[in-house]
Amino acid sequence: MRNTSGTSLSSSRAARSARPLVLVAAAASALLSVAGPAHAAPARDPLPADIPDYRAALDAVHSADVRDTVCRFLRTPVPTDGGSAPVQTIPETAEPCQGLPEFTIKDPVARNEITPEFASGTAQPLPTEAVKLTQLVSSLSATVNGRTATVMLAPTQGGGWHLAAVRDGDSDATYASKATLGTLVFTEPQIRGWYQLKLSTVEPLNDQARQGLGGRDSASLSDYQKLVKSRYADKLPGSEYDTKGYSSGYSLPSTRSDSPSSTLLVAGGSGTALALAGGAAVMRRKRRTNSR
Repeated sequence: MRNTSGTSLSSSRAARSARPLVLVAAAASALLSVAGPAHAAPARDPLPADIPDYRAALDAVHSADVRDTVCRFLRTPVPTDGGSAPVQTIPETAEPCQGLPEFTIKDPVARNEITPEFASGTAQPLPTEAVKLTQLVSSLSATVNGRTATVMLAPTQGGGWHLAAVRDGDSDATYASKATLGTLVFTEPQIRGWYQLKLSTVEPLNDQARQGLGGRDSASLSDYQKLVKSRYADKLPGSEYDTKGYSSGYSLPSTRSDSPSSTLLVAGGSGTALALAGGAAVMRRKRRTNSR
């Protein structure tokens, strides 16, 4: 007579010993399915929620027209006057990218500035009132003919973004890219200072910002407001400084829709020193006469 209980016991033991192997195999399968093949492209990061119409910004910087404009800029001789001239016109050139080293334009990042209300002391020392998005900036993936460049986008009226300027250097995009989860990076363009805001603490990212904090390594947002108020409160729109023509960069950048009958003006060298309310005045577009 067969020992049915022994057979049952052996089967039970076998089932229990096999269970860990099944779990290991399942876990390995799950890991492989998550990791995927070594050559598989990683999933794209979600679009930043703090930048409106970001898809339109991506379309703009990766468009053929913007690339051609950047190529024309890179073919324009570097100013020999030390950048004292505020603007220069990009010349029209057939097939401007032909013969240039290969490069791409990186995805744009937010360029935030202090607000006039924060500088005047009428706004509360809160991140939402102290800083606002004024432009988007993109740098190039490579140095081209020994030059770097920044593509600057301005908001278009009714939504979207359009090309506002191309300028030498990539410091704006470099500093703006330092923003991390839970921090905000912004500029005080008058002194070319770049700061990082962590909750209510302002920290300098470059020497100009450290000087702007009086040599300190950090300051509360409230203390920083007192500093910028002492620097700019008497130079805001409507002030004597402004009405007598000493201020050259307080007006907001144009937000009209982009027009093919416009010539891009390029900021050269230092640009304007006082650009408090939303980007340097040299980063504007002007309509040119169409002789056709």
